[in-house]
Amino acid sequence: MNKLRKLFKSESGATAIEYGLIAAFVALAIFIGAQLAGNGLNKMFMVIGTKMSNAASTATN
Repeated sequence: MNKLRKLFKSESGATAIEYGLIAAFVALAIFIGAQLAGNGLNKMFMVIGTKMSNAASTATN
């Protein structure tokens, strides 16, 4: 009976779960941030590439 009471009073399992949830949320935030940054960078480089291509074709004509 004492072991059962100690088990319910122990907070180490709850702390581990809390740290696990925090790590999961941080990983999710990093993943979403990388996705958004990746899409923005892709668009930026496409615009730069188009402008450089237009400038090169204008210079050769």
